[in-house]
Amino acid sequence: MNQHQLSIEAQYRPEILERILRVVRHRGFRICAMNMSQAHDSEHVSIAMTVTSLRPIDLLTAQLTKLMDVTSVRVTQQTTQQIHAEA
Repeated sequence: MNQHQLSIEAQYRPEILERILRVVRHRGFRICAMNMSQAHDSEHVSIAMTVTSLRPIDLLTAQLTKLMDVTSVRVTQQTTQQIHAEA
């Protein structure tokens, strides 16, 4: 399972968080942690998110950057965890 930390910058809209969460779910990623803060000007938000999936992170970042109001998406950290199956 791969774990990735994302940094997302976006214009503030009441529905922006719902749009981001929907894309994460539809692309097959699971959210492990998330923090959202609003800038002092109240027009921008910063979202730090940790997701896990067996899928490549590019599938998620490409779709997030296409969202209206998202201004940037960066992968800030990447970790690979090996899953051991017991017989």
